[in-house]
Amino acid sequence: MLRRRLTINGIVQGVGFRPFIYSLARDIGLVGSVYNTSDGVKVELQGSLSQLEQFDARLRSEAPPLSTIISVKLEEIPILEDSEFTIVTSHDNASVSTLISPDVALCDECKDELFDEHNRRYRYPFINCTNCGPRYTIIENIPYDRRFTSMKHFPLCEVCHTEYQDPADRRFHAQPNACPECGPQVWLTDQKGERIDSRDSISKTIDLLVGGKILAIKGLGGFHLAVDATNADAIARLRLVKGRDEKPLALMVRGIDTAQELVDFNQEERATLLSIQAPIVLCTSKANAKIASNIAPGNDRLGVMLPYTPLHHLLLSEKLDTLVMTSANFSEEPICIDNDESLDRLSGLADYFLLHNRDIYLRSDDSVVMEMSGTIRPIRRSRGFAPRPIFMQNKGPSVLAVGGELKNVVGLSKDEKVFLSQHIGDLENLEAFEFFQMTIDHIQQIFEIEPELIIHDLHPEYLSTKWAKDQSIPLLGVQHHHAHLAACMAENNLDGPVIGIIMDGTGYGTDGTIWGGEFLLGDANGFERMAHFEPMPLPGGEAAIKSPWRIGLSYLHQVFDSNLPDSPALKDRDIQPIIQMLDANINSPLTSSCGRLFDAVAALSGGRQEIRYEAQAAIEFMQVAQNELGKDYSIFAPTLTDGKYIIPIKSVLENLLSRIDTGRNVSQLSQWFHNSLIHTFVRICEELRSEKGIEKIVLSGGVFQNRLLFEGLLAGLAQKGFSTFTHQQVPCNDGGLALGQVAIGLKYLQK
Repeated sequence: MLRRRLTINGIVQGVGFRPFIYSLARDIGLVGSVYNTSDGVKVELQGSLSQLEQFDARLRSEAPPLSTIISVKLEEIPILEDSEFTIVTSHDNASVSTLISPDVALCDECKDELFDEHNRRYRYPFINCTNCGPRYTIIENIPYDRRFTSMKHFPLCEVCHTEYQDPADRRFHAQPNACPECGPQVWLTDQKGERIDSRDSISKTIDLLVGGKILAIKGLGGFHLAVDATNADAIARLRLVKGRDEKPLALMVRGIDTAQELVDFNQEERATLLSIQAPIVLCTSKANAKIASNIAPGNDRLGVMLPYTPLHHLLLSEKLDTLVMTSANFSEEPICIDNDESLDRLSGLADYFLLHNRDIYLRSDDSVVMEMSGTIRPIRRSRGFAPRPIFMQNKGPSVLAVGGELKNVVGLSKDEKVFLSQHIGDLENLEAFEFFQMTIDHIQQIFEIEPELIIHDLHPEYLSTKWAKDQSIPLLGVQHHHAHLAACMAENNLDGPVIGIIMDGTGYGTDGTIWGGEFLLGDANGFERMAHFEPMPLPGGEAAIKSPWRIGLSYLHQVFDSNLPDSPALKDRDIQPIIQMLDANINSPLTSSCGRLFDAVAALSGGRQEIRYEAQAAIEFMQVAQNELGKDYSIFAPTLTDGKYIIPIKSVLENLLSRIDTGRNVSQLSQWFHNSLIHTFVRICEELRSEKGIEKIVLSGGVFQNRLLFEGLLAGLAQKGFSTFTHQQVPCNDGGLALGQVAIGLKYLQK
């Protein structure tokens, strides 16, 4: 007979972990106890060696779906006179080192009950259990207990309380547990907040959607604006009121069979659609899908997700099988989470409001993922994933990283864990900035972290940088692309140095210019800029980004000066004001951005001239290549200047114009350009390898959301014997910056 004490750490609170341990121990015939402590879940087990080994074998393989076991510490302790296995009430409410589960989709058991007319929770839109439902968005404080969640306003009825106290019930200690008698309720209002008299608010909502109305629907991490996905007029009106002219809109579909009618998906994409995270998955759209054509104009992909709350399942269970479900906000503002706030901010956007009285403490947008090179990769890491940590190689002090300006995410480290917030968005207005500050306060509070250092981007005008400089904690400024490099290294547990190919739209360089087409050599300790695109002027700054033809003109003027070649893209345009601006060097910052080069080449090739959303020109230019590289390519041979390889824009433009002159169409030009970038990048990496002896490469930056470039470059580098590492846990765009900032900050403190 032996007795052992296990200390189990990870996501083991609020996920049915103690009843799982209870049932497992009793099934094997062990005696002892399980209880929560500040160190994690403690389990005392007494039995034979074979029984203990059986427990150990089944512990990880049968653990609850929402749990994550990070570590198990084992101690041999003296035998006691126990006669059974029990769950002990936790007495230690000190700071817990266990982790908080993200919000997750409705489980199959609860879904069955939702549509079982004999069940007491039949059609109850807040059904949940320990295996599903809200977590992170309803937590106000720790420990994770009902009194510290937004469910504190709903005392349990006798039946729910019995479930909550029964270790054999799957709702044992399910903090959001509720039923129609004791839990939250939904109701329908008009734009003024006046209640719509209806016996069934959800069925009435469905009728309104079928009738072409725009509904603001309160969900798990905020409000959605919803319309019938087959109603082009309703979608056009939604775009008008939301200020979203052409950017694709996300779809929520009844089930996987409905999704299959709209998009093609592979095994990985199918599994992700059905996962407990239930993100938006960007899949290839099918021709002649029975949805409105203005959902994703000019785009060959659709963002599709399955219902993840009981309310969503109810909305899609009757007359509708596909809804447009987009975040409830005006363009670039944070999503609404509060009833009064939504009626105030959305009254001009929505015709009706489906509200409920379970408070949302923390906004959380839907996550977005895409499969590339056989792996599901995050584009936006938010609901379903945050605040699950990223694990570093070693324990370290606590630091706070405040991210960048666009796609902002903040990060806090504790021991070996980095907690990344949900997607905050672009810090371009007061509402977004307030959300940024609230998120920092909240994540510090629930994980009880007091940072020793704040790490920020070098750009002096970023609101995140300005906020950091107002704090009384030591600061570290980190170059934007260095943070990208360090982020990819951190999630792949790499030790440096590596070659970092960092391609994006904008990042403040150490020389005061705008970087974005960089080959860096380094690690979290530091970096050296080894190669980059030739810097080009950006006439009008932001205005040029919205008008790619201006960038094309600027690049032509910079290369050919007064001998400006004829370009169909510039025909009938008033180019003189732009040329005068360039000649006088007025508001024309220099940039080496790969994103801006894509804009210029796309515009000059006959692609998008004006954009309505970020990277539209580059996205459409990639898509006209029809996922083919072809055989035609040029190598934009870099020149060695002051120890750096400079990729000449003249070579790009001369090769492009010669192909335009010979009648190549935009599809052929796109294939040539992508193929040329791949061969040029590989050539530069070969030069750097021969000089430095480094074979490890990391890819980061938003440009690598381009499937054609990303997959082609991976194949090209592999062919030359390089070991290439990419993002799988955090986005390659600026949503991953905070992880790199944390890694750099920790190295800085070590030194």
